[in-house]
Amino acid sequence: MSLLSKLIIATGNFGKYKEFEQIINHTADNNFTHEIIFAPDKAKLIVEESGKSYAENAMLKARAWTEKTGLPCLSDDSGLEVEALNGAPGLYSARIIKGTDRDKAEWLLSELDGYENRKARFSAALCLCVPDEYTLVTEGYCYGTIAESQRGFDGFGYDPVFIPDGYTMTFAELGSEIKNNISHRANAFRKICRLLSVNVNIKA
Repeated sequence: MSLLSKLIIATGNFGKYKEFEQIINHTADNNFTHEIIFAPDKAKLIVEESGKSYAENAMLKARAWTEKTGLPCLSDDSGLEVEALNGAPGLYSARIIKGTDRDKAEWLLSELDGYENRKARFSAALCLCVPDEYTLVTEGYCYGTIAESQRGFDGFGYDPVFIPDGYTMTFAELGSEIKNNISHRANAFRKICRLLSVNVNIKA
C-alpha cells in the first residue's frame, strides 16, 4: 500500500479525533499517512447516521466526507453494549439521552441498578475510503464490565464506567496509552493495517 499523503478523520468529536491520531501514529509505525486532519478543520458537513449497524453508519460518514473533500477518509461508528440491558445502549450510545458524556454514563449506572451481571463490550466499525481506489470496513471489540460508579477523568463517552477485562481501573483512569493499545477502535484499526499489509507495532 502506498503511504497516504493526507487522511481525514471523519468525526466532529475532537476527543475521538485525538484518539485516532494516537492510534494511527502508534499502531502503524508512522507508515500509514503523512498528515492526519480533523474533519471540521477541512469542511463543514453533517452526516445523518441512518444505518442499521455500526458498519453502515461508518460507511455513510466515510463516503460522504470523501465525496466532500476528495481525500481519503477514516470514520467509525461505535457503541457500548451491556449484556444485562440486551445490548443497549448499543447503536444509540452517543444519543441515548440528551446531556453530557457524564450524564449518559450516569444514565447507564441507573439502568444497571440492582443488576449483578455487569458484563459489557465496546464495539466499533471502521471504514477507510480512498477515492477511486477502495473502501475497507473492519470491526473491533473490547470486553469488560461496568463499574459501580464513574471513576477517572481521561477519555470521553462511557470511559469512566468501563473496566476492560484484565484491569481493575476504568478507561478514564487507565489513560490514553493503555486504552489506545487495547480498545475496540485500536483492534479494528489493526485489521485495516493487516488488510493493507502495513506493519503493526502494537500487540493485539
